[in-house]
Amino acid sequence: MKFDDFIKEGKVRKTSPDRLMAESIIKNTIEDLKFLNATPVTELSKRKLVSNYYDSLRSLLEAISLIKGYKIYSHEAFTPFLKEKLGEERLSTKFDRFRKIRNGLNYYGKSIELTEAKEFTSELKSVIEYIKKRLLN
Repeated sequence: MKFDDFIKEGKVRKTSPDRLMAESIIKNTIEDLKFLNATPVTELSKRKLVSNYYDSLRSLLEAISLIKGYKIYSHEAFTPFLKEKLGEERLSTKFDRFRKIRNGLNYYGKSIELTEAKEFTSELKSVIEYIKKRLLN
């Protein structure tokens, strides 16, 4: 699906760029990441950490979309946003994979092995750092 299709369906709304809202989201997300980074990935924490790292990633993308003048209501719309509006094809593919894994955990009762959770959180952290350095500056 193309990004414009999400606009037509009302899952994305064009708006005035909102840097103040974006900065607030970024600030809150950075605080959340401090907590997440201080929490080890264990059998007990693995599912929540994977889900919360994904949510942090999505929040940073929401901030970027607000700066660009879009309010995105659908997690799916971030994939074409990354590809079409930011020129980040590889990142869009990764994000879509993250979204599907997170949805499996949150909505479909899937589980994740501890080693997978460690790899996944490491990959999410790496993408988050990339976004903070490359896309938020």
